[in-house]
Amino acid sequence: MQQDETQLRGGRIVRSEDPLNLEMPFERLDNFITPIESFYVRTHFPIPAIDRDAWWLNVEGEVEKPFAINYEELLELESRTIPATLECAGNNRNFLEPKVKGVQWDLGAVGTAAWTGIPLSILLDRAEVKPGAREVILEGADGGVLEDPKRPSGKVQFARSIPLAKARTDVLLAYQMNGSDLPPQHGFPLRAIVPGWYAMASIKWLQRVIVTDRPFTGYYQTMDYAYWARRGDIAELVPLTEMQIKAEIAKPAQGEIVPANSNVRVHGAAWTSDGEITKVELSTDGGSTWSETNPIDKPTRNAWRRWEYTWHTPLKAGQATLIARATDSHGCSQPAERDPDRGTYMINHLLPISVEVR
Repeated sequence: MQQDETQLRGGRIVRSEDPLNLEMPFERLDNFITPIESFYVRTHFPIPAIDRDAWWLNVEGEVEKPFAINYEELLELESRTIPATLECAGNNRNFLEPKVKGVQWDLGAVGTAAWTGIPLSILLDRAEVKPGAREVILEGADGGVLEDPKRPSGKVQFARSIPLAKARTDVLLAYQMNGSDLPPQHGFPLRAIVPGWYAMASIKWLQRVIVTDRPFTGYYQTMDYAYWARRGDIAELVPLTEMQIKAEIAKPAQGEIVPANSNVRVHGAAWTSDGEITKVELSTDGGSTWSETNPIDKPTRNAWRRWEYTWHTPLKAGQATLIARATDSHGCSQPAERDPDRGTYMINHLLPISVEVR
């Protein structure tokens, strides 16, 4: 939705000041790589001030050789650079009706960056993981006292776990973003990048890697960032993990005025988890008919793919409803309706954009 300029900071929408949450106006989507100054910011607590020279990363738990490593030692290890799309699990929450609690993200709590860092597998191999290990807990330096009435007492650190197999496959511990050192807002000096998963798993300000032989049941694994999954008549609470397939329209934006009887460029991006976007379709009549769009980017695993379409607008003035839907290499496509068991997260049903034709 269009925003008043007074709500912007450095070109981003201020969703909250404390903790700091900033959204990229999605209509400004232009490049495959999102500039650092445009990339959305999600925090749960104050941004920790970390002295790089005093910082250590501890690798511990169900390992034969626990150890700690500092920043300079990390830089000496084999590195790689990958493009990866990160999306807040609550992105598009502002579209839900009735309104729900949580940061009221519109379309822009998502971005794609080139992340440079160390494969987590290198550190796990050095630590010699024990045979019974199941998960890896990633703990950040950010923490505080929660307001939730069901909270634990005292200070809580932000932490999430991932399966050991995922940790070994493609998780990156990144110290650079788009070729520059991580800014404090994005996790300096080190953050995890968990490709294909919602960004709550990509822990910022990383300070501990804990290998465990049992499922992690921390606050942000069970009480928050979880949803209801059903097995027949039984509903069970499970942690959020993989991003759901989604296409979003960047332009025209919600409420924008477009000229009648003209060619208008419609463009946006689509993404999925552990696969590639193979097709994006667009409806300009509220879902009655669909046309295939043209891809802009080559398909890239766990990164968005931009698309575009030339729309010849109606002859007469009026309202038009635009909807985009994506299909991926697994054959998955977006659902038309919202699954209420997902609560305030995993919002990937078809999102209509209304524009005015004049």
